[in-house]
Amino acid sequence: MAAKIDQTQVKKVAKLSRLDLTETEAAEFTGQLSAILEYMEKMNELDTTNVQPLAHCLPISNVFREDAVKESLGTEKTLANAPQRDGEFFKVPKILDEI
Repeated sequence: MAAKIDQTQVKKVAKLSRLDLTETEAAEFTGQLSAILEYMEKMNELDTTNVQPLAHCLPISNVFREDAVKESLGTEKTLANAPQRDGEFFKVPKILDEI
């Protein structure tokens, strides 16, 4: 059986994640993470030699449309409803300050 996670490991991961855990939270998470690891250890005991890997539990196929080349709208139709334009471009407010 895999070694249980201890509070030292929880605190180390919390520090790496920049989480400020209290002693109570660290103790609570230690118990929760240990329970998860114990459950995963039980899952490892299952014989999965004849089980095919799958990406989804439901029989879903690609629902996207076929990728086909189509004629574009063109500049005039694209810019027809633009609030402001500058020739063949959209004109938008400046958002960056001068450097």
